[in-house]
Amino acid sequence: MTTVETFPAPEVGHASQVLAVTDDYAEAEEIVNMLGKHDFPVEHVRIVGDGLRFVEQVKGRLTLWGSIGRGAAGGALTGVLIGWIFGLFNWVAPVVTSVLLAFYGLVFGAIVGGIAGAINYLLMKGRRNFVSMSSVKPSHFEVLVDNAWVSTARQILHEGHGSTSASRGTV
Repeated sequence: MTTVETFPAPEVGHASQVLAVTDDYAEAEEIVNMLGKHDFPVEHVRIVGDGLRFVEQVKGRLTLWGSIGRGAAGGALTGVLIGWIFGLFNWVAPVVTSVLLAFYGLVFGAIVGGIAGAINYLLMKGRRNFVSMSSVKPSHFEVLVDNAWVSTARQILHEGHGSTSASRGTV
C-alpha cells in the first residue's frame, strides 16, 4: 500500500476523509474487515464506488414469440403469487383454495402477460428488438472514515495488519 497526500472525501452525508482507494471491491471489504477485527467501530466507515460506467450487455435478438413468452412467464409468476396469497385468506380450507387460486392465477397471468408482451413488441415497431442486461460499474472504490475516527483507522491500517497491499493508495 502506498501513501499519498490527503484529499477531501466526496460528499456522502458525513464529514469524512478517504482512508484508502482500491480498484477491487473485495479489497475495500478486506480493509473494513481488518478495521473490524481490531475493534474499530465500523459504523463510521463507508465504501463509495466512484467513476461509474453504464454497461449494457446484449443477450440476443427479441422476436414476437420471445416477447410473448417473456410476458407470459412474468404474468404467470405474478398470477401464481397473487392467487396463492388470496387463497390463504380462506379459513375453511386454505391449502386447497391456495393451490386452486394459484393455478388459476398462473393460467390467467400467463394469458394476460403474453398479450401484454405481444402488444409491447408490436408498439415498439422494431426500434429495440434485442434483449439486454444493464449494470453500473465503478472504476474504483474509496474507503471513507468519519473525521473523528480517521486517525485511529490510519493507525490500524499502517500497522500492517491484513493484506491490503494491492490498493492504489492510502491516505
